Amino acid sequence: MQVSKEGLAFVFPGQGSQFVGMGKDLFERYEVVRKRFDEADASLGYQLSRICFEGPADELKLTRHTQPALYICSVCCYDLLAHHSIVPRAVAGHSLGEYSALYAAGAVDFATGLRLVQARGEAMAEAAEARPGRMAAIIGLNQQTVEALCEQAAQHGIVRVANINSPQQVVISGEPEGVERAMTLAHDAGAKRAVPLPVHGAFHSPLMQEAAETLRSALSNAPFNPPSLVFVNNADAAELHDPEAIRDSLARQVTSCVRWVDSIQLLANIGITHFVEVGPGKVLAGLIKRNVSGAKVFAAGSADELSAIIDQWAG
Repeated sequence: MQVSKEGLAFVFPGQGSQFVGMGKDLFERYEVVRKRFDEADASLGYQLSRICFEGPADELKLTRHTQPALYICSVCCYDLLAHHSIVPRAVAGHSLGEYSALYAAGAVDFATGLRLVQARGEAMAEAAEARPGRMAAIIGLNQQTVEALCEQAAQHGIVRVANINSPQQVVISGEPEGVERAMTLAHDAGAKRAVPLPVHGAFHSPLMQEAAETLRSALSNAPFNPPSLVFVNNADAAELHDPEAIRDSLARQVTSCVRWVDSIQLLANIGITHFVEVGPGKVLAGLIKRNVSGAKVFAAGSADELSAIIDQWAG
């Protein structure tokens, strides 16, 4: 099966897609992956590879570990596809996944992306410790309804819409009391489910403002190139080309809503018909199926999945 580059987009997962053992099959099969993990362990100053492959899960899900771990695994998957000349027209990433997307687009090199992701993870972890918060997924209510519920709940504590993942899946984030009240209101309004998320902070909310400022400083000193592929960002669901605009977007993204529905719709509107989730898990693949009718969606996060795509598409 041949897929035209003009209709192909790669999407990269964010926090929540991690699992113990991710990347291990790639590490065991490919020398280039072993070199990537060795480089990352040396740069980070600890054995992230061990945490990825062996856990424990409580250690892997710490924000300061999760973010570089997902970045490395996603980059390795992309490198293996690119080695076989399987490259997309466009890229997008969900939250943390934007850094993997920018690597794929040539906007940052591996080492720069890793330094930024490490700084981001540390800053977000520190902000979460300073201002504890929660996140929850509201299933079965649309964005406008959830926004109205958050406004009602705000008298109990800060709570905002953090991710618009699909027309019927909206994530909220904020102070524990505000999120708890919004979940109760969502149940009363007919939500199918209101599910607390296993994260250590109120990401994409005002509680992350200090992390955003720290990250903006790190971004200002990082070398960026104009992306060589179409890059669609989270904060605006827009194509960005200018490195300064990308830096600004990445800093704003920490406190702003992830506009995933609009981002995927933009890709569909420019002619993308095939989407590959590059990295651990299949969260984005499932969301895209619900967002774009008729989209062809593939996962490329394991050695077997990558081999299947390479065998079918290479050449």
